[in-house]
Amino acid sequence: MALYAIGDLHLSLGADKPMDIFPGWQGYVERLKAHWEALVQPQDTVVLAGDTSWAMQLQNTVEDFSFIQSLPGQKLILKGNHDYWWATRTKMEAWCAQNGFDSLHILHNNSVMADGMAVCGTRGWMVDSEAPPDQKVMNREAGRLRASLEDAAKQDPGAERVVFLHYPPLHQNGVAGDIVALLQEFGVRRCYYGHLHGVAIRYAVQGVVAGIDYKLISADALGFCPMRIYNNVNNIGE
Repeated sequence: MALYAIGDLHLSLGADKPMDIFPGWQGYVERLKAHWEALVQPQDTVVLAGDTSWAMQLQNTVEDFSFIQSLPGQKLILKGNHDYWWATRTKMEAWCAQNGFDSLHILHNNSVMADGMAVCGTRGWMVDSEAPPDQKVMNREAGRLRASLEDAAKQDPGAERVVFLHYPPLHQNGVAGDIVALLQEFGVRRCYYGHLHGVAIRYAVQGVVAGIDYKLISADALGFCPMRIYNNVNNIGE
């Protein structure tokens, strides 16, 4: 059982918001499907690190979720800044069950064991704003990450905790101090994030910083190919 991750699918199969208009995104759904099916097995798990569907409401996600359901493996979905359809975890899980999306699961204030690792995560928030409303959101996201990490400790205290975020916790314009402090507090060695596209990809902070290995996993940064997350912490840097 392997663990993979990719973010920012920006699916719009049920909405008129094509990503193909952007450089490098031409035929991205077909490319994603081909790569995914070549790599992922039914027993594997794939983390979707936010901005999964352009749907505005949960009931409009059917076509996008059906596409994801058709792909191999179990999927763990966390929130992105464009996931306007996001609702309570209970409501989303009920929606998935009602529509037969039994391979889709919500990562929100919780953790999931996969391939011997504790998968933790939350959306995160912008690191370059000190405005009170943004600080309030960041504090709430830090609380959600703590809940996720604490849940992992309860499930399996000895498992490596691997963190997935939508927003980058480190950026050339700042640092999400509360988020990074939590990674250090809980001994997290690997953190994966999305959100950055196009030209912004070249400015992503990647590699080991203060003992934590950061990697960008937005879809276009990965060439629309899910990244394998290995269960051996000694693979850091690969």
